[in-house]
Amino acid sequence: MTDTPITVAVDAMSGDHGHTVAVESALSFLRDYQDVKLILVGDEAALRSALGRSIPPQIEIQPASEVVAMDELPSRALRTKKDSSMRVAINLVKDGRAQACVSAGNTGALMGIAKFVLKTLPGIDRPAMLSPMPTLKGHTHMLDLGANAVCTAEQLFQFAVMGSVLVSAVNGLSKPSVGLLNIGSEEIKGVESIRQAASLIQQADLNYAGFIEGDEIFTGAVDVVVCDGFAGNVALKTSEGVAKLVRQFMKEEFTRNMFTKLSAIAARPVLQAFADRIDPRRYNGASFLGLRGVVIKSHGGADVLAFANAIRVARLEVQKAVPMRISTLLASTLGESATADPMQETGRWMAAGGES
Repeated sequence: MTDTPITVAVDAMSGDHGHTVAVESALSFLRDYQDVKLILVGDEAALRSALGRSIPPQIEIQPASEVVAMDELPSRALRTKKDSSMRVAINLVKDGRAQACVSAGNTGALMGIAKFVLKTLPGIDRPAMLSPMPTLKGHTHMLDLGANAVCTAEQLFQFAVMGSVLVSAVNGLSKPSVGLLNIGSEEIKGVESIRQAASLIQQADLNYAGFIEGDEIFTGAVDVVVCDGFAGNVALKTSEGVAKLVRQFMKEEFTRNMFTKLSAIAARPVLQAFADRIDPRRYNGASFLGLRGVVIKSHGGADVLAFANAIRVARLEVQKAVPMRISTLLASTLGESATADPMQETGRWMAAGGES
């Protein structure tokens, strides 16, 4: 990594809590990472008031006069909100002032604006959302989580390449195992697009582990789980719901009577460790892979801990030069038609702090 600090543009007006959580998250993040500069984008007066008199030198404020509402149509946000905090933050990446953007805003608008402004990497049809998921062996990475409800076999193959590159970069695995989510492990199972995707992945230089079923997401059977955005989003929201259910059931049982309350006191360290392991805030920060830049989507209801984690994900992906790695692998897998010059395509993000 170069001596130039990484710069992350933060859509500070986004999410359910707006600038209050964004500012606290930025300050919390900078206490742990001194090598990053944050550009907070949004209402300048509100941001300065939240920051107080002493603004850290690693924070810059970029004014933006509009906000994309959580329920706003993505097409309307793209056409009419050209000075929104979301659009301005993404423009900072396009202009090279930042190497990544983090937003807790409207997912559809973020995807649409990011694709329009930054464009996709050569060889990529559509960006995909990826996030880590807890497993018995640590965690796996799953994509797509909702950006593309219906996918072709070629797009699922592209997702496999992108997921494999990211896991290889951030986890240091030379050949991450890749599985296709399906309704059965047999080759004859599933719709035609999934079976065709399996054939494409088998022909590529990837560590393909075959079809996996829904329960295997959480056993750690593979390092990368590939699926369309419909199935992925259902799986993600189901897992979040199950985590809440388990925590609520345990709370009810441990507060049922005096004996169980005493048991809870004795078991507190174990219960806290368990709660931390399944805490979805630790996994907050979904990557929009396939763009010519790093864009991270935070959960709209993220608190300070969760939003700060999304910024951490952005920093890591810039450090590991994820867009360049994806472009390079696509070039070697698909040939010259995938990309003319992967270094040139993503060089402006590498120039300010990436590592190869």
